[in-house]
Amino acid sequence: MGVRRFADRRAAGRALGMRLAGTASGDLVVLGLPRGGVVVAAEVAAILRAPLDVVVVRKLGLPWQPELAMGAIAAVGDFIETVRVESVLAAVDVSETDFEEVRRREIAELRRREVAYRNGRPPVALTGRHVVLVDDGLATGATMRAAVVAVRRQSPVGITAAVPVGSPRACEALATDVDDVLCLLAPAAFRAVGQAYADFAPTTDEEVRDVLRAARTDL
Repeated sequence: MGVRRFADRRAAGRALGMRLAGTASGDLVVLGLPRGGVVVAAEVAAILRAPLDVVVVRKLGLPWQPELAMGAIAAVGDFIETVRVESVLAAVDVSETDFEEVRRREIAELRRREVAYRNGRPPVALTGRHVVLVDDGLATGATMRAAVVAVRRQSPVGITAAVPVGSPRACEALATDVDDVLCLLAPAAFRAVGQAYADFAPTTDEEVRDVLRAARTDL
């Protein structure tokens, strides 16, 4: 493949955290995007000695090709933010009715996951703090962009988006939405996030809950 690979998400998180350790400062909060991004974020938070929380996001997949994102939603508090992948929507014929049907279904799943992951714990306060948003990779970048919009509502002093791997186009486009982007690997021959991992097994809801329970949120 010619591309460096991480052993797994935890190894990727440690690499990301070590890179951020030399530049990140101030009152930090690390937010992971479920599911896999939370595992990566836990390692980042441990290295930065920052609290860890989750920002729940859901991809809006095409009705006939769910793996291809036509948009994404994210929630911080009561607000649901929606972003659209205009390049995808311009290339396919998706009615507004179909888009909204997918969105309604994913909102229901997003709220279910929020309850499951938090287990009654309130969100970590973001106002006046620097937020580091972490995912296990960027393909279209839609879910990360939705998370950025949702986090902005909470008035952080700054947002850094950090991922172990991403498509060059997605990483470049994201730079206009945040204060800083850290993408360790952006291979020209990018095909999928999983190509940068030796072990890219799916992360379960229970793993996300375990990671969040183990992490400190009161730092």
